[in-house]
Amino acid sequence: MIDTIKNPTISAFGGIVQEYPWSWQNQPVRVVYETIGQGSPLLLLPAFSSVSTRGEVGELATLLAAHFQVTAIDWPGFGESSRLSLDYNSAIYQQFLADFVKSIFNTPINVVAAGHATGYVLKLAVNQPDIFSKIVLLAPTWRGPLPTMGASQQIAGIVRGLVRSPILGQALYKLNTTPSFLSWMYSRHVFTDAAKLTPDFITQKWQSTQQPGARFASAAFVTGNIDPIHSQSEFLSLVQSLSIPVMAVIGKSSPPKSRQEMDVLAALPGVNSVVVPGSLGLHEEYPTVVFEVILPFLTKIC
Repeated sequence: MIDTIKNPTISAFGGIVQEYPWSWQNQPVRVVYETIGQGSPLLLLPAFSSVSTRGEVGELATLLAAHFQVTAIDWPGFGESSRLSLDYNSAIYQQFLADFVKSIFNTPINVVAAGHATGYVLKLAVNQPDIFSKIVLLAPTWRGPLPTMGASQQIAGIVRGLVRSPILGQALYKLNTTPSFLSWMYSRHVFTDAAKLTPDFITQKWQSTQQPGARFASAAFVTGNIDPIHSQSEFLSLVQSLSIPVMAVIGKSSPPKSRQEMDVLAALPGVNSVVVPGSLGLHEEYPTVVFEVILPFLTKIC
């Protein structure tokens, strides 16, 4: 286990905050993670988004901590981890996840992955079948916002290049991370109860987007550059290749295109699935509901 950092950041959910000193192509990358609870290890992966942080799975982590030793991360480029101006792509995150799991855990672990983390977990599980004991997918997705909207790779590349540019890019990014825009985004795709989108909640999300270098990984996510999977057939094939138990938790109010993909996954033989209230942010909006439906699956002896 990596030593606790000398000047630990503020805990997101009452756990021990640590850092994992990783590197990509000889460039140091500081990755912050937090551990809480006792018992068998469970890795909790937040969804990728412009506002991605381990804090979004904080309440769920606290609930699970009564049964597991829960570790939640800030992905490289997000949260309190390094936000370097890397050309963020799927290879970076696939290698990071493999390295992190190998370094931090010495036994097969349960993993709960939200949103876009799905693809990375599935690929790692197929490549290293003994690394996970059970997989839970929360509102699983595999395609970024622009590709989902039908944008071509060329268009997405142009947008990504603009956002990465020094002056214009920062201006464009700020326009798309204003509190009003974040509130609209949450109400349209992420949460179903507008009353939960309080000014304090939105301000907290906005502050996360304003950290130096935040636009680089965010632009890569939005434009599909970190999509780990590129077709529905690939997505389904990965799941069908697994021999370990898989559960999918689907938000009843998920956006139509995303819901269609989730329903196809849920229909696969051997996949446990359940539909709960919520949308793409069901793990943050309804953590107690999610906890109650995944705990029997995670604790069942196979």
